[in-house]
Amino acid sequence: MTDLGQMSFFLGMEVRQGETGFFVSQEKFAKDILKRFKMEGCNPISTPMELGAKFSKFDGEECVEANKFRSLVGSLRYLTCIRPDLLLSAGIISRFMEEPVYSQWKALKRIIRYVQGTVSLGMFYSRAEDCKLTG
Repeated sequence: MTDLGQMSFFLGMEVRQGETGFFVSQEKFAKDILKRFKMEGCNPISTPMELGAKFSKFDGEECVEANKFRSLVGSLRYLTCIRPDLLLSAGIISRFMEEPVYSQWKALKRIIRYVQGTVSLGMFYSRAEDCKLTG
């Protein structure tokens, strides 16, 4: 990816083009999310969700500010356009936008900590003759 120099922006997505292909990311948008929710200095984490995490709508916990929760979930859902590593965790946590509670807010902040550590991730599309989908 060293030849990827030319960059253009399209709907919050950054596209770097080069001889071997192009790289699409949302690094600036991810950094904006971190800044907007005052988490730009948070400690990064290696996984977006705890293994075996379980959430319930009716667990009797203290409710959190729903508008802030929804705004952050919506921002994460937009990041999933280029970041399939966020799809599962963002999908699970978005089920609780109606009446979010503290444990769900904590899980959402964990996803943001994961984003902090992986802010530069994106998708590379090569110009190879024989295309294969690998992951």
